[in-house]
Amino acid sequence: MKHTINSIPFSPPYIDDDIIAAVEETLRSGWITSGPKVKELEAKLAVYVGVEQVLCVNSGTNGLILALKWLGIGPGDEVIVPAYTYAATAIAVMQAGAKPILVDVQDDFCISMQEVEQAITSKTKAIIPVDFGGMPCQYTELYKLVNQPDIKNKFSPGHLFQEKLGRIAIIADAAHSIGASYQQNKTGSLADMSVFSFHAVKNITAAEGGAICLNLPSSINNYNTYKELKVYALNGQTKDAFTKQKGSAWQYDIQYAGIKANMPDICAAIAIAQLKKYEPILLPKRRALFKYYNQLLAQFDWAILPKAEDEKRQSSCHVYSLRIDGITEQQRNMLMEFLSNEGIHTNVHFIPLPMLTLFKEQGYQMADFPKSWELYQNEISLPIYPNLHEKQLSFIVKTLSRAYQKLMFNQALEQVKPNEQTSI
Repeated sequence: MKHTINSIPFSPPYIDDDIIAAVEETLRSGWITSGPKVKELEAKLAVYVGVEQVLCVNSGTNGLILALKWLGIGPGDEVIVPAYTYAATAIAVMQAGAKPILVDVQDDFCISMQEVEQAITSKTKAIIPVDFGGMPCQYTELYKLVNQPDIKNKFSPGHLFQEKLGRIAIIADAAHSIGASYQQNKTGSLADMSVFSFHAVKNITAAEGGAICLNLPSSINNYNTYKELKVYALNGQTKDAFTKQKGSAWQYDIQYAGIKANMPDICAAIAIAQLKKYEPILLPKRRALFKYYNQLLAQFDWAILPKAEDEKRQSSCHVYSLRIDGITEQQRNMLMEFLSNEGIHTNVHFIPLPMLTLFKEQGYQMADFPKSWELYQNEISLPIYPNLHEKQLSFIVKTLSRAYQKLMFNQALEQVKPNEQTSI
């Protein structure tokens, strides 16, 4: 899809002729629900991220729910999640029957280890760190924390798999971070279980979809876990449609009260075609655009630039989260409106959970999460995707600079006393 310099959408999906051909091939095969393409995608993802097993599902949200339910997490249990994330992270916990415990984040938008430590109780069964914008969390520190003797002594397993794990589980919300790395290991391999999203706006899309990457310790068999999760993701049914159509193997059993979360082949075909181009083309282009944004914006003292990497981490550059120093939430929204009027569509990642009705009603207050508020009120997510080119980024930055100058000029006018305004 081509866009003019004066019409820049926020995050269109990357669709080319190869992807269209892959979907057409799958349609013509006569097999469009879960089948050989899903199996192929699972195998390719396992090799790509460096884990033993990957289960593809119909959404990242359902991937989180499946992971929590498999671990036996439910009523009476607590799961720690960052206050600054998309609502699905916490809603997955609620759908599993457990209680989300919100904690604040740090300057890089990732979960704060100090806040996590203070939130751990004997009811804590899991922590869901979020790789915000594609930047991995500090996984080494997180594992050190859950393996501390005093923290492990607090842990009270309520299920066989929790007992085998012997500590609080780490389930990564890696929805943004496929292709990112931490200490040269790719996301997907950094937590006990990691969940990717292949939603339409993600770095790799399947139109809708997700994947659970299994990296459980040796006390738990990853292949057996894969098989159990696969059954659970098909209403607890022991055979999928592809297996049932082979000869006389139609008979099945229902083992669990599962959920319907299987990925169709038609979606897997899109993701396979994108994965082929991700490392050689799509991911390098995102990183180049991210770097170019930083080069263009470095001249402005009001621009708080996001990082694409540090000494341990390299981002997937899913979101370019610019912050505008010193402005309010209202002023941020005014800047976004100015950009929209110029044909530039931006976003905010995200509205912190305590600001949303669902979580307000549970007693959470934004005042208890000062860092999340500080980051949110002046954050603007600028367009970043492989179809963009440098000329468009230059236009975006120049327009943003004009918008900021106009905002500051109008603010200065408002501060001038009425009898002094005639002299301007």
